[in-house]
Amino acid sequence: MKIRKISFALFALFVLFYMCCSSGLFSQEKVSDWKRFRYPEINFVNKASGTKGWEIYNRIIPAPGKYINAAILEVVQTLYWSEKDSIPGVRKINYELRDIDGISAKGGTPPEITIFYSSRWVEKSEKDAGDEKVLFETRGVLLHELTHGFQLEPQGIGTYGDGGEFWIFIEGMADAVRIHNGGFPQDNRKPGGSWKDGYQRTGYFLDWLTTKDPDFLRKFNRSALDIVPWGFDKALKYVLGQHHSVDVLWDEYQKYLQTNPGKD
Repeated sequence: MKIRKISFALFALFVLFYMCCSSGLFSQEKVSDWKRFRYPEINFVNKASGTKGWEIYNRIIPAPGKYINAAILEVVQTLYWSEKDSIPGVRKINYELRDIDGISAKGGTPPEITIFYSSRWVEKSEKDAGDEKVLFETRGVLLHELTHGFQLEPQGIGTYGDGGEFWIFIEGMADAVRIHNGGFPQDNRKPGGSWKDGYQRTGYFLDWLTTKDPDFLRKFNRSALDIVPWGFDKALKYVLGQHHSVDVLWDEYQKYLQTNPGKD
């Protein structure tokens, strides 16, 4: 009898442990503190000296290296469970403030990438809504571009320039990470369009799918490594189960937006 009681107790503990793991209480996200994450070297280059945009940026963000590192941590924690995951080895980031039109862009591939940010966009943001808008835009844009540096890339499905599912994944995920971290106003989310539109349209959809699985963005990113050739529908099935499809989920999302536009 004693042996049976002990066995039952051990079994009960096992069940409890399994339930905790399944619910995410013991997930890698909770275990990892990211203290061993290797931050890249930040080479901040000011190519907008003498402009109002530089004056504003320098006043609001006097320590750009620390600011960029904080954004990097947000990005990798959104895309991965731990620093032990298969994270692209970005070892140096050339971050350039430039006096040019446009907003921002990322160039290069690991181990060294370059991100430019427009001082004219800083000026416009300040003119529109003051320092608060500058900070909101600067952080949001940075989250998007850093995602391009640290996200995984689909295999066997063309290239970015094709404008197909590779491009949809890259730009959709970059905006999804920005959205997930509060980098876009929620009222930007509106019904209509297609999951193929990329950027915010796809990004809000991907972020909404975290209501199906809190780890959706991490798993969707991981799918680019595990599924070859990659496909958007394949990736959704990989994360959420074979009974799901992108078109059905998109329709469900559209119905949700009809009654919940701009809401979490």
